[in-house]
Amino acid sequence: MARDVALYSFARLLLVVVIGAIILGVAALVGVTVPLLVAAIFAVLIALPLSLLLFAKLRRRVNEGIAAFDAQRRADQADLRAKLRGEDR
Repeated sequence: MARDVALYSFARLLLVVVIGAIILGVAALVGVTVPLLVAAIFAVLIALPLSLLLFAKLRRRVNEGIAAFDAQRRADQADLRAKLRGEDR
């Protein structure tokens, strides 16, 4: 799961960098000066919904991994509570 989360985070960050570079490149071609912070903000705003579409398969894998981890954690919690109450499972 950690590998999938790291890969998904890296992919989203790379998408932001690529979109920011495109914004700065197009602005330079047109002859307009765009501050780096403005380009970064627009890149993040564009990348948010775009990453949901482009990385849907990876996002599903991350969600499934988190759900499995959460289910295991809940089962472990229930087992611990049962043991603390003196019940054997």
